[in-house]
Amino acid sequence: MEMMDPVVLSLGGTPLLANVMKQLAGEGLLVPAGRRGYAVRVFTINEIVTALDIRAALEGMAARLLTERGVPHVLIRSLKSCLNEGDALFAKRRIEKGDEISYGEMNRKFHDAILAAVDNSIISGLVARLQHVPFVSPATIAFDRKSAEDMYDLLFHAHRQHRAITEALENSEGARVESLLREHVYAQKESMNLIGHRPGMQQSAITGHPTQAGLVQGRA
Repeated sequence: MEMMDPVVLSLGGTPLLANVMKQLAGEGLLVPAGRRGYAVRVFTINEIVTALDIRAALEGMAARLLTERGVPHVLIRSLKSCLNEGDALFAKRRIEKGDEISYGEMNRKFHDAILAAVDNSIISGLVARLQHVPFVSPATIAFDRKSAEDMYDLLFHAHRQHRAITEALENSEGARVESLLREHVYAQKESMNLIGHRPGMQQSAITGHPTQAGLVQGRA
């Protein structure tokens, strides 16, 4: 992923616009630039990888907490509904145009259901903030130079992990479900060729939520 020049935004204008930009700066999406302006925040590849890992750890913690206090039946029903959507999507045994968007929406519902069930404002708030980082939201499905066959295999593998996560929750297997959710992010990294990236390895950066050259992105 190549460096992108930051976009500088001026505070000159209506008070509403100024307040909006200050709010976006507070959420980490803009950074101060000049005397009265802001620039769109640039995220490094290392920051994206770190955010993915932290999101996975928080979701794993949320799932483990659920098994310790009792997994609600309504959560299992919601997760199995997502599994049914995935089964229908993969029944064709191939990926067609728009399928990545459908999968992204199903993936978002699956992960959101776990966070909603644990009802922990600290965990859900941290995850929501992490999802401001490009490509970290479960709704965003991105592939870096992957064939249609590779795309299918990666998504189907992630779908099978969803089934294992659901079974572990249903059986109240706390350690297992936490481990599965931490491992689950591996497929997302692999789809973007980010496997093996560690802090300090690379300084490439991207701005906002772009569609990079050679990268197919679907977002609900």
